[in-house]
Amino acid sequence: MIFSTTSFLFVFLPLFLLCYAVLPWRNLTALVFSLLFFAWGEGAYVLLLLMTVGFNYLIGQRVEEGRSRSRFLALGVTVNLLVLGYYKYFGFLVASVLELPIPEQDIPHLPLGISFFIFQSISYLIDVYRGDSPRAKSYFDLALYIAMFPQLIAGPIVRYATVAQAIRHRSISAYDVYRGVILFVLGLSYKVLLANNAAEVADAAFGLAPAQLSTANAWVGILAYTLQIFFDFAGYSLMAIGIGRVMGFHFPKNFDFPYTSRSITEFWRRWHMSLSSWFRDYLYIPLGGNRQGNLRTYVNLFTVFLLCGLWHGAAWTFVVWGVFHGVILAVERAGLGRMLSRLPSPAQHGYALLLVMIGWVVFRAENFAQASYYLQAMFSSVPGKGISFVRLVSTENLIFMLLGLLFAMPVLERTKTFRNGEDSADARSAHPARFVLNGFVALALFLFCSMYIMSGTYNPFIYFRF
Repeated sequence: MIFSTTSFLFVFLPLFLLCYAVLPWRNLTALVFSLLFFAWGEGAYVLLLLMTVGFNYLIGQRVEEGRSRSRFLALGVTVNLLVLGYYKYFGFLVASVLELPIPEQDIPHLPLGISFFIFQSISYLIDVYRGDSPRAKSYFDLALYIAMFPQLIAGPIVRYATVAQAIRHRSISAYDVYRGVILFVLGLSYKVLLANNAAEVADAAFGLAPAQLSTANAWVGILAYTLQIFFDFAGYSLMAIGIGRVMGFHFPKNFDFPYTSRSITEFWRRWHMSLSSWFRDYLYIPLGGNRQGNLRTYVNLFTVFLLCGLWHGAAWTFVVWGVFHGVILAVERAGLGRMLSRLPSPAQHGYALLLVMIGWVVFRAENFAQASYYLQAMFSSVPGKGISFVRLVSTENLIFMLLGLLFAMPVLERTKTFRNGEDSADARSAHPARFVLNGFVALALFLFCSMYIMSGTYNPFIYFRF
């Protein structure tokens, strides 16, 4: 079950919100529906989720106090990584690394969202060990934190300290509900209208044979994918943040208009911020960060982004994409960043966006052969060969892609309502008429998205590898 489907929007979500509002057991209601949400697509793998919670709850007790705290922390982190490694990387290790034949039926099924709930489990143990977070008071508290359905399949990656107090006691104001609905509808619009229209173009371009891929269509295709992956991922994050807000939880912001960046360093401060901060706090800084000389800093950056690439999926293309970004970050830190700062602002933006788009080619490609011929088409002036721009992009796709280019910039941040950032004081104290007007706008957007979904328009799910 994904957010942009009729089963979620008109069955699961209304039923959950009704039970959550009426029943006195909010945590139990949220946990039961979260487990149903996971079991809807994963079936018996809900037992794996529950066993993961149980293991981390027991280890968390040992990690908080005692003479063997560090040993139990090492045990907890190791077991979590082994679970992730088995389900996500076993087939890749055997077939691609060891080059051993393995029947497809022997490759473990990849449970949906396993990367997210394993990373949250690891952060919980480390934060308890460091004293940065309280230990969960009960198994059910930890289960709700790890399995909470809004952020289970696509993030953001939430720290336990962020929600620990709210799990035990939370109040929900009318403004929380209002703000949560606005964020959810904005995220749904990102996904259904902007990401899905861009996805049609991107999939068509990347589906062309080398002989059919012209330079123009290659650039249109990667521009479409650049829009798709941002609005899809940012859209899911906003929907998760919105549902969490209605529930009384304040999840962290996950995207901050990354395509306005002037360097790759800045891009990673703005893109998937919860994942970037996770790697910074639990890997980069423990490795030494930038405190042990330039060479060690470059090695740390390279290591972090190699693993960041692998986190996104068990394929060599993801590894190369991560290494690509790691190398650029190291080069920028070595001096390129200072040189860039002297250039005009448009040149800095162009540099960052060009490298991001080149990286997205490798990220999106099924294999290196496809990435190679796609990049060649982008940079070698290949004429059209039978597939015209008109056949690749419909008028509808073009309109929403142009809107995507507009909303990839912070145009909505100037408004008091349809914005991605933190709430402003004047937004809370706005005139009641503005709340009513904004409510009608949100309702209109929701109905428009609903019509899109019910009409059977293209609605891909790109997180199956996570």
